[in-house]
Amino acid sequence: MTFRSLAILALLSTFSLIGREKLNVLFIISDDLTATALGCYGNTVCKTPNLDQLANEGTRFTRAYCQATICGPSRASLMFGYYPYASKASGYTSGRKEVGPDKDSWPQYFKRKGYHTSRISKVFHMGVPPDITKGSDGADDAESWNEAYNSKGPETKVSGLSEQLSNNPGGLKKGTGSSQSFNVVEAEGDDLIHSDGKTAQKAIELLHKYKEMEKPFFLAVGFVRPHVPLVAPKKYFDAYPLAEIVLPPKIPGDQNDIPQNPANRRTTDNYKMDLNQQKGTLRAYYASVSFVDALVGKILGALETTGQRDNTIVIFTSDHGYHLGEHDLWQKVSIHEESARVPLIICVPGKKTAVCHSLSELIDLYPTVSQLCGLKIPGNVQGKDISIMFDDPTVKVRDAALSSGKGRLLRTEKWALLDYGKKGELYDMEKDPKQYENLFEKPEYAETLVMLKEKLKAKLNEIEKHDLYLNK
Repeated sequence: MTFRSLAILALLSTFSLIGREKLNVLFIISDDLTATALGCYGNTVCKTPNLDQLANEGTRFTRAYCQATICGPSRASLMFGYYPYASKASGYTSGRKEVGPDKDSWPQYFKRKGYHTSRISKVFHMGVPPDITKGSDGADDAESWNEAYNSKGPETKVSGLSEQLSNNPGGLKKGTGSSQSFNVVEAEGDDLIHSDGKTAQKAIELLHKYKEMEKPFFLAVGFVRPHVPLVAPKKYFDAYPLAEIVLPPKIPGDQNDIPQNPANRRTTDNYKMDLNQQKGTLRAYYASVSFVDALVGKILGALETTGQRDNTIVIFTSDHGYHLGEHDLWQKVSIHEESARVPLIICVPGKKTAVCHSLSELIDLYPTVSQLCGLKIPGNVQGKDISIMFDDPTVKVRDAALSSGKGRLLRTEKWALLDYGKKGELYDMEKDPKQYENLFEKPEYAETLVMLKEKLKAKLNEIEKHDLYLNK
């Protein structure tokens, strides 16, 4: 071999080493998971030991908010880095059509910077259960990935005890109804029958493959539970006897000061749920969450076994929160705290464990992880770099968080304004963190309301005027 050949090999080896020294990214996103269901966020009933351990090893954000309380626009926002108000991405979309072909999604940007990017199951939007039962791509963005895998699952067609716990007085129907009904199946068989079980298995397989790869990886793992239908192996249901399920407090008159608009119509009465159906729904939700937690544990175990834990950023979150009977509300779309706040746990190698109470948004993931991985933050994304919070969790990068659903939420340190136009809700989050007393119509809070509405208007104007076409 000539000296020139040896020099070239040495140079290539150096480039490979530099590339491999970059931190990997393992991004795990659950579907319709409220922070209130996790032990590390204070739940004393739902069993989530693996996520609790991850929180003990990383930074747990207590005031992280999604940018939309609906799957499609929320995922488009966090994956492309634009507020839905700016991109107009809504419904069944990846966001690609709205932002244009020349914009990099978060994983696409990493791919362009030398990362090997992979997707398993629902990361961009997919219809659940339709895209899961077909094993189709849904509204995926193909340009984002070097490789992508779907995890086909039977959903409610699996064998097991089947129930429909909403829109079903007397329990006469058995696991039928729309995709947004509380259809429940205590499934026979093991984890691998289900889409999420297959997703975890594929993630483990890829982690073993990637340990030999010279490039750093960006692996996105999407679990579909606890999105309805609430289907999980029976063993996860067995941990939650129905008699031991306790519903959120029922406050007399709680619904009286909540505007009855599309944001707040998914009520116990409208879903025609009796007390046992409510408890059964909460039990099935907890079982689904424990199923996801167990699968996360398997993936983290593989990351450890393959020797990649110490050079991999691990992120766990959800696309939005979820109501489980609080204020007699269920599911998403609402812009109350339970629906807009999300679990967010980020474990960065070399950073101390912490709990961060500063405001943050899912849209911040794109610029923050770029910074942590030594990549220039694209100038056109609208999120903020919050990487400084891993060194000092008391730092405040934001003075407010913005979310939208059927209305818009402006969440400051002290206040939550739920704006529906002429009507709305206003809560003092220091005195009333559970949002029981709506102050919107009270004269003594008129000045506060004006101030918050002006702040919301200014924020929306800033977002709308943002140049989406800035240089990357």
